Amino acid sequence: MECWKRNLILVWLAQFLGLAGFWFAIPFIPYYIQTLGVSDTIQLNTWVAAFAIAGYTSIGISAPIWGVMADRYGRKSMLIRAHLCNAIILPLMGFAPNVAILVLLRFAMGMFSGSVSASQALISSTTPLEKRGFAIGTLSSAVYSGTMVGCFMGGTFADLLGYRMAFWICGFMFFIASIFIITGVKEDFQKKPSSSVAYKKKKGRFLGLDIRPLKLAWLIILLIMVMGIARKFDIPFFPLLVQDINGSITGAATWTGIIFGIVSSAGVISGPMLGLLADRISAPKVAMASALIAGVFMAVQGLAFTMPVLISTRFIMVFAAGGLDPVFQTWLAKSTPDKIRGIIFGWAQTANCIGWAVATVLCGSIATFVGLRWIYLVGGIIFLLLIPMIIYASKRLRGARNNTVNLNL
Repeated sequence: MECWKRNLILVWLAQFLGLAGFWFAIPFIPYYIQTLGVSDTIQLNTWVAAFAIAGYTSIGISAPIWGVMADRYGRKSMLIRAHLCNAIILPLMGFAPNVAILVLLRFAMGMFSGSVSASQALISSTTPLEKRGFAIGTLSSAVYSGTMVGCFMGGTFADLLGYRMAFWICGFMFFIASIFIITGVKEDFQKKPSSSVAYKKKKGRFLGLDIRPLKLAWLIILLIMVMGIARKFDIPFFPLLVQDINGSITGAATWTGIIFGIVSSAGVISGPMLGLLADRISAPKVAMASALIAGVFMAVQGLAFTMPVLISTRFIMVFAAGGLDPVFQTWLAKSTPDKIRGIIFGWAQTANCIGWAVATVLCGSIATFVGLRWIYLVGGIIFLLLIPMIIYASKRLRGARNNTVNLNL
């Protein structure tokens, strides 16, 4: 078997286990916070937002740093570090005595994790150019597959045995994921010689790395940030919508797990499918269609008052939205050279995190001052705003095709 295919399989398995572990407990944070003594609606909304923002902020700060380290010391080592740190910190959340400690642990987890961007950098740098759309799309399906399995298992597990034990299972699954990477993934990485004097004399370098291609990629990174706002807009508060439709917190975790599990299968399908389409046709066209469909069905979710309606509309939304990430990541991978892939994906992750943090602040404010269901109308509008941005970025980047970086549009 070719090395890139073996790497893809093993990294996919590791991501599947890691994300299954993450989603085994994280979706039920609003319920866990209530068990820690927070019952007031405004305080609950505030702490749910604080938990989410803590993770997004710390990942956004650390992602470029780990990206530089990946380019200098190898992507495999960074992926191992991310999985092992998650394996340690997540179980500690199960021992959190209060919500403030829980938020602090989430911040620490974000600072030392980052397995998704590390996996994307590793796979994109070891896969042939013509196969990168398929590879990144397939890798994104691991996120949704892990989400599906983790939510299905975690929701029932949390209702039956408690939220704290779910965090311990999370850590164990990340540990097993790290074993896959350590024992099976191969990376032919050669550390490049460095000279601090040379860095000072050459323009367009950051910590010894040539980042001038970012002048061409910044539009894609901006798109990734807006995509982050749209895709994560309702995530921290979605369990509260399920609780509202369910009528009480009793059984809400099970329903949340079922819904996340079912709709995640849409992402499993859409990742490889739309990633492959991005290889064969224009990536911007695929992204525009995805944004349109996702925007419409995001807004419709706010009108759902039964579980079947909520599940069906969310399934379609996740299918479309699930195609945006591999399309943009493929676009970014084909627009930049391999030697700085780590730092570029790191900055892309930071852009994503900025979007997630902005989304959490916005939807938290909307939920508190306007109403929970208005989140979905605003989220749908943000998806639709991606369309003119994609058109503009496509024209600008197409005009740069004759530069030193092949944009492959």
